[in-house]
Amino acid sequence: MTAQLKSSTQDGTMVLLISNPSQRNALGPDMYAAGIETLNRAGDSAEVRSVVLAGEGPWFSAGCSLQRLQANREREPEYQAQSIEGLHNWIEAMRAFPKPIIAAVEGAAAGAGFSLALACDMVVAARDAVFAASYSNIALSPDGGMSWHLSQFLPRQVISEWMMLGERIGAERLHALGVVNRLADNGQALNDALALAAQLNGRAPNALASAKELLNEGRASTLSKQLDAERDHFVRNLHHANAGIGIAAFLAKEKPRYS
Repeated sequence: MTAQLKSSTQDGTMVLLISNPSQRNALGPDMYAAGIETLNRAGDSAEVRSVVLAGEGPWFSAGCSLQRLQANREREPEYQAQSIEGLHNWIEAMRAFPKPIIAAVEGAAAGAGFSLALACDMVVAARDAVFAASYSNIALSPDGGMSWHLSQFLPRQVISEWMMLGERIGAERLHALGVVNRLADNGQALNDALALAAQLNGRAPNALASAKELLNEGRASTLSKQLDAERDHFVRNLHHANAGIGIAAFLAKEKPRYS
């Protein structure tokens, strides 16, 4: 079966399905390119208000194909560098995407699969799901922004343990540390992620886009610059039609319907 990234849309949520079940949903360059192209289309679509990223079958993703990595050792180093650039372009596209992205993790998210989950805005994981920064197990180092995302909110000692030992980390531990937002019953991660997406879909898209942009900028900003950015976003959103809808609905104790 050919590795691919499947997409479907239901009730305002686009589901992106990593489909390479014979290799535990291993990733590759074609999938990276498809991910970027799909997000570009979804970003411009009024019908899509959120995205859920999941894996087909019992796994989220085992990361990059070891067979492909072994073959790439016989090529020039630039060949592998270009492949990683493809992954990194997809990660950057996810962070810049103006709508919420939720990872629905069943089974395991290892290597670049873990990195993909970390690049999402929220993570819903089955209680028996495991995550692994497994690079050191095969004498490699992280990619996909893993070291950056984890270092934003976890102590160095915790991250060092994960990256240097490459051991599996249970979803419940990640939930306790704040990396996983919600735990789902086994086999229900996708359904729970869709329910969470439905909650987000009922909120004003412009306000969610501002929240995501402010969070992205805030990690590298000074307080003064961030205060200016918050002011500008607030004023722009106050004068958006959706603010009128939201305020009026709140005062009338009605449910808003945002454009």
